Order: sequence, then structure tokens, then C-alpha cells
Amino acid sequence: MGETYEERESRFGGAIVWTRQVPEGPLRPVLPDGCMDLLWIDGRLLVAGPDTHAYEPAGATGGRFTGIRFAPGTAPALLGVPADELRDQRVELADLWPAAQVRVLAERIADAADPAAALESVALRRAAETGPADPLMRSVALQLARGRSVADTAHTAGLGARQLHRRSLAAFGYGPKTLARVLRLQRALALVRSGTPYAEAALAAGCTDQAHLAREMRELAGTTLTAYCETLANSDTAQPSGSRTTA
Repeated sequence: MGETYEERESRFGGAIVWTRQVPEGPLRPVLPDGCMDLLWIDGRLLVAGPDTHAYEPAGATGGRFTGIRFAPGTAPALLGVPADELRDQRVELADLWPAAQVRVLAERIADAADPAAALESVALRRAAETGPADPLMRSVALQLARGRSVADTAHTAGLGARQLHRRSLAAFGYGPKTLARVLRLQRALALVRSGTPYAEAALAAGCTDQAHLAREMRELAGTTLTAYCETLANSDTAQPSGSRTTA
């Protein structure tokens, strides 16, 4: 049986609920996407922090994975932890929330007929208790995702460079320039997956040329465009490059 991947929009604004079934064997690297995930894996609740480079699952094999992928800037309020404290990490949810509470939640998900729906309910109940994410930083993320410059985004937000950087660390896990690079790479990869030639995808995403995109691919994703496309061609599923699968 090959790999399968399913996703749907969550009732938690801007989030995606996803499920992935992977055959036994090594897992592919997870590319940075500016997002954070709440994961349900082998009876454990985990959090995937924001990545600054490709995450290589160590010694992982296949299985069934379920998660909620939160849009940039939306998870810290829910989790109660600034994003930069989780940068490039996979941590147990029990390290962030009371262990007894997490055990109850894990049992509830394990007993559910639909673990993905149960995991989503955890996020929705928590959001009702904690309140919404910072709307200004959500706006910053959306502007950067559309390709606006950091300077223009800061001006629109009414923030100085230092203010924007400090608030970006807490909301996204890194500064706005890094987030802009990550989101630009994801725009380019989405175009490549749709069949757009590399050079056209680079320019449309906001890179200066194909060589610029190639450098960003090596630095952020740890691979080349050719290798990335070969991986897609050999896969039975077309899940986004940022879907998290392991701790």
C-alpha cells in the first residue's frame, strides 16, 4: 500500500486538519513553511515548532499521523508559549501544558472514532479559553505571504524595524525576513508542483532569478529543485511540503 494524504480546512481559523498514512521506511524531510503543528502520533500529543531549515526525522518509520497545521502567528496564543521557544523543535505537549490534562486529552483522542476530529476539538476548546491570536501579526504574515516587502509590511503595520522583529519572534519563531524567505520558497514550490518551469516559478514567487531560487532551496530545504521534483514524482500523494509527520 502506498502513501496517502488527506486534508481539510479546520473550524479553527486558518488551520488545516491533515492525516497521513505512510508505509514502513524512512520519512521524507519536512520543509519549512512558517507553520506550527499539533500532532497525534502513536498515542502521543506533540508540537512541531516553526522550522528554519528542513527537518530530518531521525530513525523514523511509517505509520499513521494526524495533525493540525496552524497558519503563521496563530499557534502561540493557543499553546501559551512564544514561537521562538519552539523553533526547530518537536516537543511533547505535556512539556507545555499540565501533564495530567494532556493524559486525559490523549485518552480521549485514542478512544475517538475519528482522531483527527477529536484533535481538532482539543484545539477549538483551548482557543475558546485562550482567546485569538494577535491580529496585527496575522496581518503581517498574510502580507508577507502575498510577497510584500518587509519594509512595506512594517510601514502598513505601523511598527518600527525593531518592534516588528521582536513581535515576529514571539509570533512566528523568527524575524520577518526569515518568514518572508520561507513563504517565498513555499510560493515557488507550489508553482513548481503545478508544472510551472523553474525560472518562471522563481520570478513569479519573488526571487530575482532561477539561481536565487536554487540557493534558497539549498539553504532552507537542504535539497535541489530537481531532487524535490523527483521525490514528488515517486510519491503516491501530493501533500504540501510542510506537512509534519514525526517528533
